[in-house]
Amino acid sequence: MNKQGADEGSQYRSIIFYHDEKQKKTAEKSMARMQKEFDKPIVTEIVHFKKFYKAEEHHQDYYNRNKLAPYCMLVIRPKLKKMKLNYWL
Repeated sequence: MNKQGADEGSQYRSIIFYHDEKQKKTAEKSMARMQKEFDKPIVTEIVHFKKFYKAEEHHQDYYNRNKLAPYCMLVIRPKLKKMKLNYWL
């Protein structure tokens, strides 16, 4: 939790923001369904949206712009593959 590769801190946590109860329930159901695919507990937080802070440009669409970066190949791609999502295109 609160970690991405060698980077640690609360800014690295996994989080899903929701605007209403329907979105919250959808996120909870999705997480419960995906938990069956992983041995360790999913630690993604589901939190009510309060304020949006746009990330720096180099973080925008990071995976699609950096698919050959080691982090994308070694961390993101295996997770996308496990969830049966399109991880290459």
